[in-house]
This record gives sequence, C-alpha cells and structure tokens, in this order.
Amino acid sequence: MGLDGFKAEVEKRQGFAFEPAKPFQFESNVDEFGWVKDAQGKHHFTCFIENGRVQDEPGKDFKTGLREIAKVHKGRFRLTANQHLIISEVPESEISTIKSLLAKYRLDNLQFSGLRLSSSACVAFPTCGLAMAESERYLPVLIDKVEKICEENGLRNDSIVMRMTGCPNGCARPYLAEVAFVGKAPGSYLMLLGGGYYGQRLNKIYRENVTEPQILAILGPMIKRYALERHKGERFGDFVIRAGYISATTAGKHWYDGMGGEGEYRETGL
Repeated sequence: MGLDGFKAEVEKRQGFAFEPAKPFQFESNVDEFGWVKDAQGKHHFTCFIENGRVQDEPGKDFKTGLREIAKVHKGRFRLTANQHLIISEVPESEISTIKSLLAKYRLDNLQFSGLRLSSSACVAFPTCGLAMAESERYLPVLIDKVEKICEENGLRNDSIVMRMTGCPNGCARPYLAEVAFVGKAPGSYLMLLGGGYYGQRLNKIYRENVTEPQILAILGPMIKRYALERHKGERFGDFVIRAGYISATTAGKHWYDGMGGEGEYRETGL
C-alpha cells in the first residue's frame, strides 16, 4: 500500500485530510529530574527509579515511600518513557509534606552520575521468557565499572545514553542509545554505537559478540579519547561517528551498512 496509499485511506475513513506536516526537532531523550513548576502553579517532582524497579531494599524503601506519599498526595503519579516516576500536580500547600516523605525514603536522591541517570534496561531474567541474557539486574553492575572510567576522565556529570536489553526485541529502546548492549546468550551481548543523544538517529552494530572484559576494554580508550578530543557540546554518539569508530545510520534501511566498525576499528572477519 505504501505511506501515501495508507494516508489516503485513513483520510477517506475519517472524513477529512491531514494538515501538512509541521517542522519539528528532538530536544531531549532523557528525563529532567527534580522539581519543576508549571504555568498553573503546580509542582512536579521526577524521581530517579533505576530501570523502573519499585521495591523495598536496604537503604531504598521506594515501595513503602510511594505508598506513604499516595496516602496524602492529591495529585497524580505519572510514568515516564525512561522508566522513571513523576509525582505530579503538587499544590504549594503540599510541598513540604511531599519533600519530607521524599527525603525520608531517599526518593529525592539524584546524586548519580550522568551515565546512570541516562541509562535504561528491560526486565530480562528472571521475569521475561524471551530473555537470552541479563539486563535489569546486570546493567547497574556494568555501569558501576564504566562510571569509574568516566570519573577518571572527568566525565562524571556528562550524560551518555546507555541501554541494555536481554533480547533483540529491544523493550528498553537500545537501538536509539549512544551505546547499547543487546543480549545474545548469558554474559554475551551485541554492542551498538552511534545513536543520537536526542533520539534523532539509530545506532549501528559495532561488535557482534562482547563480554564484560571486552566491553570495558573497548569503552576505556574510547571514553578517554572522547574526554580529550570532543568538540564543545558534542555528544558521545556524535563523537564516535566523527572519530571514525562507526558510520552514521542515515535511514533505517542503511542500518546494516558499515556494521562492525570503520577503518582501523572494523571488526575482523566481517
């Protein structure tokens, strides 16, 4: 049928034509954490919920905390597309109460690296029957190690979008991340690079099979070079393309073009 045919059929059935497409641009692919105030005077707080897991664990009684907030909060709870939670529509009179509960249950803790704040993972093992590798339980462990590389190079507060899934279905949207890992088998992942920070560009396969030691060996010099050679405001996904690690995916049909890296960084055997 094609896009034009599909559009014409929808217009026929709905009884009116679509307006011409308006210009747009992606401005963010990550959440803005903390408090904001809207034009109506209501307040909203975005909590960092790593990989969307609400549970009680030592030092993080998130489930209990949200239950206590729900008992007094007269507004709404909103879920973000990046697995986090917004305590929404808080009136001025309720601010102090909500702030106190957030602090009590450490739901106001935003003292994390830019890398961790920008990460996402699907649930994978043991919940998902489609999983072929760990994701939600493993990504925080991997980030612990990649964070050290970032901190050594002065990048603790720099946002790098890293995502992981346990299978190719991509429930955490790994194909739009600047660096991503897609599970192939226990402990083994497809590694992708070059996605657009703002969600404007797909990434591309850089290595078809990597384990943790290989991931760290690859990212170590790559992140160091990014810290030393990046242009002002240049994002990691853009840098790995400019630096020649991977080619840009200009359209979905070109996703496989140049897979495996570019030039000296190309994986042998591809």
